[in-house]
This record gives sequence, C-alpha cells and structure tokens, in this order.
Amino acid sequence: MLQSYSDLNDMHIDALREIGNIGAGNAASSLAMMLADQIDISVPTVRILEYEQVMEELGGPEQMIVGLLLCLEGDVNGMIMFLLHQEFANRLLGTLLGEEPPTDGEMDEMAYSALQEVANIMAASYVNAIASLTDFTIDITVPSMCVDMLGAILSVPAIHYANISDKMIFIEDKFSGKDLEAPNHVLLIPDVESLGKIMEKLGIEL
Repeated sequence: MLQSYSDLNDMHIDALREIGNIGAGNAASSLAMMLADQIDISVPTVRILEYEQVMEELGGPEQMIVGLLLCLEGDVNGMIMFLLHQEFANRLLGTLLGEEPPTDGEMDEMAYSALQEVANIMAASYVNAIASLTDFTIDITVPSMCVDMLGAILSVPAIHYANISDKMIFIEDKFSGKDLEAPNHVLLIPDVESLGKIMEKLGIEL
C-alpha cells in the first residue's frame, strides 16, 4: 500500500508521465481553440520534488508568479496548481484580450476572468486525462488566483497539504505558438490515498 510520495518508483513515475502527456496535449488543443492559433507543446517532464526544489526550479522564492489553484474532489482529492511567469501571463492576456495588461501586475476584472478561464481549461485537461485512464469522477473547484512572489504562493499548498506530503508531482512542458512561447508548470498534489487508487486503476502494483 502506498504510504507516501517517497514510495513512488519508476513505474509509477512512468504512469504519471503518461497522464502528463495526455493532459498537456489536451491543454494545448484547448488553448489553441481559445486563442484561434496553433499551439505546439513539448514532451512533458514529470518529477517528484519537494517544495524547496520547486522554488529553485522556478527562479527562487522572490520570483514573481501568477498562481492559479484549484481543488480536486470526488474519486480523487487534492489540488492542482498552475504557475505562470508574469511575463507569459501578460502575453497570454495580450493575445486573449487584444491589449497588454499593466506592467505593475494589477489586473482588472476582465483580465482576472480570462486567466481563470485558462486555468479552468487547463485543469479540466489534466483531470480528464486522469478520468479517461481510470474511469473516475473528478470535480474541480472554481480557481483562485493571485500574483505574488513564488515563496508566498507555494506556502498555500505547503500549509494545507503538510499532512499529505512535503513533495508534489511537478510537470513541466513548453507551449509555443506564433506569438506565444513559454514554459508551463503544473503542480499536481493528490492525497496519498487518491494516488494509490489511481495506480491501482492503472493496474500498477503498489
């Protein structure tokens, strides 16, 4: 029985990589429709990292990030978080809204709603990947969003999921289109019981 994220082996990571591949592909297709442009995506890398390692990967705790957090409910419980560098978020909003948002990070209601919709689309892409492979029913909450330093943003899952694990599933890929190119970072933190259920459904020994 899976006791913690530390129990995950190479076979488990391969299964998570497949979920990441399908989720990223779905996300690219959905974003392409939303932006009315072709979006290509690199093969995702999937790693199990501690919170401190995620901060190092993304440029340190003082790096300004747009964080979008959604909770998972139903057959799988936990959370999914998307971390967008502010420059990428601004370019994304510029493409969606036809105008660049303020450089000071302040967003009006329209920009906020647009990024929430992007988060909904991307979260649904990854959740549907899990659901299609496991036949689970998974609901996602309305995304909450903030623009802050990475250390502050990561403190939210660190506090709320401290009893689950000090590690998370870190999925990294890169979106590219005619006027858009940037890395995409997804933090997937199902609780350990849900993670075990996913692996069992996939027929992988725990």
